[in-house]
Amino acid sequence: MEKLYFASDYMETAAPEIIERLAALSGKKFTGYGSDEISESAREKIKAAAGTPEGEVYFLVGGTQTNATVIDTMLRPYEGVIAAATGHVSVHEAGAIEYGGHKVLALPAEEGKIKAKDIDRLAETYWNDENHEHMVMPAMVYISQPTEYGTLYSLKELREISRVCRKWKLALYVDGARLAYGLSARGNDVTLKDLASLTDVFYIGGTKCGALLGEAVVFPKKGTVPHFFTMVKQHGALLAKGWAAGLQFDTLFTGGLYEKLGRNGDEMADRIRQALDEKGYVQNVRNSTNQIFLTLTHEEARRLSEKVEMGFWENKGDKVVMRIATSWATTEEETEALIKLL
Repeated sequence: MEKLYFASDYMETAAPEIIERLAALSGKKFTGYGSDEISESAREKIKAAAGTPEGEVYFLVGGTQTNATVIDTMLRPYEGVIAAATGHVSVHEAGAIEYGGHKVLALPAEEGKIKAKDIDRLAETYWNDENHEHMVMPAMVYISQPTEYGTLYSLKELREISRVCRKWKLALYVDGARLAYGLSARGNDVTLKDLASLTDVFYIGGTKCGALLGEAVVFPKKGTVPHFFTMVKQHGALLAKGWAAGLQFDTLFTGGLYEKLGRNGDEMADRIRQALDEKGYVQNVRNSTNQIFLTLTHEEARRLSEKVEMGFWENKGDKVVMRIATSWATTEEETEALIKLL
C-alpha cells in the first residue's frame, strides 16, 4: 500500500473546477496586477458573500506574506499586535512580523484561543503605565479562525473581542487561512457577514482550501488602509498575473464551492475522530474542523509514521502530539485506509 499523506491540507494541487478553468484560458491575455475582468468578478462575489458592497478585496499569494503585509501597513512603527502565544504570527512565521518592525504581544491561549478579558487587561495595563511612552503600543488584535489547534471562536466570543477592540481602538484582524473548514464545521455560528461586521480586516484562505495558491484580503470598509495596493507592491506581494489568483476565487465563490470543499475536510476528520475514540486513542484537542491532534507514545508515532505522513506538533513528556490534517481533497478510501491502520 502506498504511504498515506495526512500531514497538511495544502499537499494536493487544486480543485478540479479550478484546474479546468485555468486550462480553458490557454492562449488568452489579461491585463496585469488584478485589473482584469475575472479578478473583478471574484471581488464582487466575495463582497456579496460578506455583505460589504463598499468594501475592498485584494489577492495575495500566501498566508505569511498576507499577515506580514496587512499588519505592517495597518500599524505605525511604534505599534504592536496582540496575538495568542500559539498563534501563527507568534510561532510559525519565522519572526516575519518582527522582521517588518512590529512586536508580537503574546497572550496565553486556551486551545489556540485568546479571551476578550485578557486583551482588555493588556490594553488597560499599557495605558495605566506612566512609562507607556517608552513601550510598544498595542494597536491590533490578531486571531485565527479556525485557530492553529482547529478550534473555533463562537459568535459570542468574537463579539466580545470586537467590543474590547472598539473600546481601546485596536484594529481586529482575522487570519482565515483555513476559513473554509471553519465555515462548514459542526457547531460553527460565525458567517462571512459576521466577520465583515465585527472586524477591520480578514482574509479568506485559498492555499489550504482548494486553490493552487492565494489568499483574499477583505477590508469591510473602503479606505481602511489608504494606498494599500501600492504598499502591497512595496512588500513584494503584488502578483503580476493577478488574474491567476482572481480566477481561483471567482471559481471558489461560485455555486457554494468554497463551503463544499471545506465540508469534505471536516466530514473526513469527523470519521477519523470517531474511530480514534472507538479505538481508545487520546486526542489532545477536541474540535470540529479538519485538524486532529493525537497524543501518542513515541513507539506508536514511529509505527504509524512508517505508513502515514503526519505532522509533528509537540513533545509532551514521554509522549508526542502529532497532527492529522484532512483536506478538501481527502477521499473516503484514504480515510478508511487510515482508520484501518490506527
